[in-house]
Amino acid sequence: MLLSGQEIKKNLGKSIIIEPYRASQLNPNSYNLRLADELLVYDSQVLDMKANNPVRHLTIPESGLLLEPNKLYLGRTLEYTKTDGFVPMLEGRSSVGRLGLFIHITAGFGDVGFAGYWTLEMFCIHPIVIYPNVEICQIYYHTLQGEYETYQSGKYQNNQGVQPSMLYKDFEKK
Repeated sequence: MLLSGQEIKKNLGKSIIIEPYRASQLNPNSYNLRLADELLVYDSQVLDMKANNPVRHLTIPESGLLLEPNKLYLGRTLEYTKTDGFVPMLEGRSSVGRLGLFIHITAGFGDVGFAGYWTLEMFCIHPIVIYPNVEICQIYYHTLQGEYETYQSGKYQNNQGVQPSMLYKDFEKK
C-alpha cells in the first residue's frame, strides 16, 4: 500500500526524513526531489562489471548543461532522505519523461532503512538542457508487512554524493 502525501507529512521527522523539506514539493501520494548540481560520467567506452570504472565530475551551472543522447549521466538528489519502516521508491516525473529524459531507469527500488542521497541514472533520447535544483523525480513510500532487517550495505548507505556502480565489490566477496 502507498502512503498518501498527508501520511508522508505525518511521518516526517520520525520514520521519514527529507532534508531540506519544502511543503510545495509534496504531492497527493509522493514528494518531488530536486537535482543537485553535480554529475558523473564514465570515462571508458566499455564498462567492466568487475572493475572500479573511472569517472569524470561535471558541474551543472545555473545557466544549464546540455546532455548528449545515448550517454549515461549519474546525478544525485539535492535532498537527503532516510526511511525506517517504509520502503522508499523513486520514479522520474512524467513532465521530465515527456521531454525524453529518463531518470532512475533501472534502480528505483529502495531498501527499508536506506539513508543518503539518491544517485540517479539519467539518459536522454534528444539533446536536452538540464538545470540544478529542478524537481526531477519523485519519492513515494510503500508500507512493509512483517519483520524486517534494516538496510546495512557498506556500498551505498550514508553516501555524501553521486556514486558510480560498486558492483565490482560483489565480485570481491567470492
